Amino acid sequence: MTTQLDSAAVAGYLSDNPHFFEEHSELLAMVKLASPLAGRTVSLQERQMEVLREKVKMMEMRLAALMRIGQENDAIMEKFQLWTRSLLLARNDVDLPHTLINGLHTIFDVPQATLRIWGVADVFSHTWFSEEVSEDARLFCNGLTAPYCGANQEFEAASWLDEAESIQSIAMLPLRTGAQPEAFGLLVLGSPDPHRFTADMATDFLSRIGETASAALSCLLA
Repeated sequence: MTTQLDSAAVAGYLSDNPHFFEEHSELLAMVKLASPLAGRTVSLQERQMEVLREKVKMMEMRLAALMRIGQENDAIMEKFQLWTRSLLLARNDVDLPHTLINGLHTIFDVPQATLRIWGVADVFSHTWFSEEVSEDARLFCNGLTAPYCGANQEFEAASWLDEAESIQSIAMLPLRTGAQPEAFGLLVLGSPDPHRFTADMATDFLSRIGETASAALSCLLA
């Protein structure tokens, strides 16, 4: 009396007996498999080679993707270094906001950028970056624990940008002194491209920009 085996039982047996094909090597040449790549039946050995080639191809594609990401990260870090260097080379405190915004335009290709700071020293009270900001905007800024990215929903901060009516997506970065809960300002980036700043984008690099901007601009506070 024979027992009919299903494919799972056969697979389990072969898995538990890895020396089966060593003991029955003649079967390697006899077993024929349908190949989705060649469109014909091939030997088990040929099929194994096809599977290995596919695995190697997938690994090469992943490696290429990792190399591309690495190159992109290197380019971003080089831009970040150039931008930070420009802040360090600013000749005086009042030049810092302009240098910071100009660097975002020219180095990072951000179409629109501006900032507002509240609580500045008296000597800076009549500058463009200390213009009036509503209490609602300040409360919104204080509530940001990370950069906001997404569609422009008629935010007050968007109105601070040149050509505000064209802004479709926006990033808002709170400016803080260290770990202080209250912000002293807001850095605003805008674009007419609705996909430039999206809600699902990573914000790690924007956070670095915000932290560096905060450190550079804190010298303007009273």
